Amino acid sequence: MMRLGLARRGEELSVLCLGAHSDDIEIGAGGTILSLIASGVRLNVNWCVLSAGGQRAAEASASAEAFLEGAQSTNVDVAEFEDSYFPAQSRDIKRWLIDVRARVRPDVVFTHARLDAHQDHREVNKLTWNVFRDHLVLEYEIPKWDGDLGQPNAYSPLTAEVMERKIALLHEHFGTQRSKDWFDRETFAGLARLRGMECRAPEHFAEAFVLRKARIL
Repeated sequence: MMRLGLARRGEELSVLCLGAHSDDIEIGAGGTILSLIASGVRLNVNWCVLSAGGQRAAEASASAEAFLEGAQSTNVDVAEFEDSYFPAQSRDIKRWLIDVRARVRPDVVFTHARLDAHQDHREVNKLTWNVFRDHLVLEYEIPKWDGDLGQPNAYSPLTAEVMERKIALLHEHFGTQRSKDWFDRETFAGLARLRGMECRAPEHFAEAFVLRKARIL
């Protein structure tokens, strides 16, 4: 499969990561962020979590710091929109994202998938495309009991080392989630192994995205 890389070693890449909740970016695109940093890309990251309060806000900040270790520059924003009620807060969230757009010029935007069953995730996707209309957008997936995983068409191969680091960081930083039956090594590694098989990843693991449109020349 032909490779279309985002950036090479030594090149700069500006990335905007959008997540509805405190662990979404890490689950959906954390391995890709770790891989870009490890590959020597000079990564400038704006990491935005829209709903996190109390202990989850602290978890979000600490996790972002760990996942972004080694990046050229980082900015982490943690908002407090009400969990599970994003559609009702659409106007305020849009204003918040417009303010983000005024401050950053991302080459790539990571966001939730359009067909995600969680209403907060779908709202973030809708507003991403509404606010960031002239950007390369990669929509990541979040495994959950709804059974809403789709058919991705873009893949980011992960080394076994990066995969293990992603899982370790997730378990280290999200104590509030460890009691959930889906939040375990088998879920994260199993999905990554499936996506790795689909793209024939050299070390068998990958994260997958929906790429709706891209300019290649």
